[in-house]
Amino acid sequence: MELREHCQQIFEAAVTAVQPGQLIPEFLELKGNNLRIGKELIPLTATTKIFVIGAGKASATMAQAVEKIAGKRIAKGFIVTKYDHALPLEHIECLEASHPVPDQNGVIAVERTIAVVQEARQQDIIICLLSGGASALWADLPAGISLEALQQTSGLLLQCGADIAEMNTVRKHLSRIKGGQLLSYAPRSGWFSLIISDVPGDMLTVIGSGPTVDDTSSFEDVKKIIEKYKLADKLPSPVLHHIEKGIKGAIPETIKPGNAVLKNCSNLLIGSNLMALAAAKNEAQKLGYHTHVLESCLQGDTTDAARNLFAVYSAYRGNRPACFLTGGETTLQVTGKGKGGRNQHMVLQVLHEMMTHEIPGFCFLAAGTDGTDGPTDAAGAFADQLTLARMKEKEMLLANYLQQQDSYHFFKEAAALFKTGSTGTNVMDLSVAIIE
Repeated sequence: MELREHCQQIFEAAVTAVQPGQLIPEFLELKGNNLRIGKELIPLTATTKIFVIGAGKASATMAQAVEKIAGKRIAKGFIVTKYDHALPLEHIECLEASHPVPDQNGVIAVERTIAVVQEARQQDIIICLLSGGASALWADLPAGISLEALQQTSGLLLQCGADIAEMNTVRKHLSRIKGGQLLSYAPRSGWFSLIISDVPGDMLTVIGSGPTVDDTSSFEDVKKIIEKYKLADKLPSPVLHHIEKGIKGAIPETIKPGNAVLKNCSNLLIGSNLMALAAAKNEAQKLGYHTHVLESCLQGDTTDAARNLFAVYSAYRGNRPACFLTGGETTLQVTGKGKGGRNQHMVLQVLHEMMTHEIPGFCFLAAGTDGTDGPTDAAGAFADQLTLARMKEKEMLLANYLQQQDSYHFFKEAAALFKTGSTGTNVMDLSVAIIE
């Protein structure tokens, strides 16, 4: 069990390093009547109001951190987070909504957010807290598109194998606030977005579908994505009609570079997977491991990524004990009828590789830094000799679970699920591999 404990300890060190309570004080400070946001010092007059809005899996912990700093200076605040992620707040209202497929609360959240920012005047400040999950949790409905149609579209995007940038390109063009459009509701106020990245490359225009950032994608790009994944015959007709109207110019595009609404907004990246990896590496070295960061922006097919990673582990002939770290976010095309997530599926594939090429003293953990992996209550899972032994004891056919993409039930039976609960942050996924 020691190897699992070390994997968990390294993972937890990574997650601790990107907690909003640690990150936000570096970017937000109140000194008397001066508010520092990033490198900018803002004098606060008696009439200056601070409004706080936000969305994402980490928005509640971010809001708590902001309240500790700004406190009673907050005139009004409203955030939305995933169900079971809310926290006690004094000055900022919090609503929970569905993720990754939106629900009615996500629609309500957009209306409430717009109402808050529309109260802001030229001398006021709007602090926007963004983290992974915001794209689904802020779910406004374009004219003619029902919530059911939006839900169906979200489900198709999640299953088809599209990456996060492609999914959010579509989401931006089915929204009144994404792709920089949120700024239009308070164009004269001072905007400051504090952003925790959950996307490869930390692209601000992709995180939360970039509600306060310019967007270079277009309705034409949306059409190409639909064609690439052969979704034209599956998407609801109102969604297709909306996109066609956008291509013809009947619906306004997202906010493009140079637009006047951008001049009053500063977007600050405060947390990322790179920060988590650095902390994980430090912890692994403290535990005595020769540590290697293999990839900080892992993308692509989950199965291919698992095979490629295992090939590196099995070929390793360097100093031991060794630890290999990987950050990023792979894509899993859903074809089976089982239950799981991309991390659990990756671990299941690694376990499959272990059956034909055993590595003595090996343990592998892949997990979501937000504490959830797919529509499950697990963050990820472990692959090691204990998992293999349990599998053989239970006479479980691993190939069947792989084919059905039923990793959750496999690891539940094998007593190898990794559960953390909500971590309060979200910087993509992290894998830890140890060779004794």
